[in-house]
Amino acid sequence: MNIHEYQAKRLLASYGIPVPKGGTADTPAEARNVAEGLSGAVWVVKAQIHAGGRGKGGGVKVCKNLDEVEKAAQAILGMQLVTHQTGPEGKKVHKVWVEDGTRIARELYLAIVLDRGYECLTVMASPDGGMDIEEVAEKHPERIFTTRLDGAHQVWPFQARKLFFGCGLTPQQIGQGVAFVSNLVRLCVEKDATQVEINPLAVTEEGNIIALDAKLNFDESALKRHPDIAALEDPEEGDPLERKAAALGVNYVRLNGYVGTMVNGAGLAMATMDAIKQAGAEPANFLDAGGGASVEMVSKGFEVMLSDPRVRGVLINIFGGILRCDIVANGVVQAAKNLNITLPLVIRMEGTNVEEARRILNECGLNFTTATSMTEAARLITEKTKGVAQ
Repeated sequence: MNIHEYQAKRLLASYGIPVPKGGTADTPAEARNVAEGLSGAVWVVKAQIHAGGRGKGGGVKVCKNLDEVEKAAQAILGMQLVTHQTGPEGKKVHKVWVEDGTRIARELYLAIVLDRGYECLTVMASPDGGMDIEEVAEKHPERIFTTRLDGAHQVWPFQARKLFFGCGLTPQQIGQGVAFVSNLVRLCVEKDATQVEINPLAVTEEGNIIALDAKLNFDESALKRHPDIAALEDPEEGDPLERKAAALGVNYVRLNGYVGTMVNGAGLAMATMDAIKQAGAEPANFLDAGGGASVEMVSKGFEVMLSDPRVRGVLINIFGGILRCDIVANGVVQAAKNLNITLPLVIRMEGTNVEEARRILNECGLNFTTATSMTEAARLITEKTKGVAQ
């Protein structure tokens, strides 16, 4: 689960991590009032959406007087902000964060991420703050310094000092950095965060370290232990189809392709998406019907999947075990009748009650194509969706 920058900064501040003073606003007048209450002579107005690259998209503006603050908020609030992380459709801005401007001498990068390969938390730092870390890793990997935490999720002072020494900080700044990283690790561990990214981590002209931006991601499976974090979720930031699926109890993730998929089991779903890409098409979603799905649940899954206007065809790949093939077949038939499915449909089923499932499908009058393997199914749906208008 992601949270907004303003929520992240308030959380950082509660752990003793320095951040610029600021406040949120829903209207231009509120933005002006927030700026009036701050001590700086320069202010920064920042769009609050769950995406990076806001500055390049016009969602971050530096203001030198209160009139500029109000005008900036008026321009940003309500805009459909497009960044490299939002996709071409962008995200609507409902709130801005107004903060004191910072006199920046240097910008660094600092993050704590869950390294699944090493099964531990890893702290990363780079002297190249303000840039996409992927770009730094590709062009200058030697400028990324990392340290892995032990089983107690403890960062030792010598580890933190080594990170900031590599970034070229002074001894005094390194001392600040050790405290900064220690508190950041404590936040990460105590709140079950899977990623804490500070970019940029600024060194001010006065020689102090401060978090100018913050992105936090939390383990959704652990939210029951953290009702305070769960309360920070902004439903407006999620994909509308994913929100609809969650309300219906469907395990659905929207992707950028055009081949809808319905599969049972996360592993089979991942393999199916790989097969679709290898065949030359792009999957439109991850939809795991699971082992306990009912006819109604399968039908609801179709309803969500076909609500995506980018879907040109559907691939159903079921290996019946706990989830019987005949249940899926009945769900497909019910969905076809309710939704008037006219898009190409490729079905591959094996396992429990597969013969009964085939009988149901053959007798329903539904126009579909069967496949005997996942590879064949991916090839067929790729061929059938190439000529379908978007």
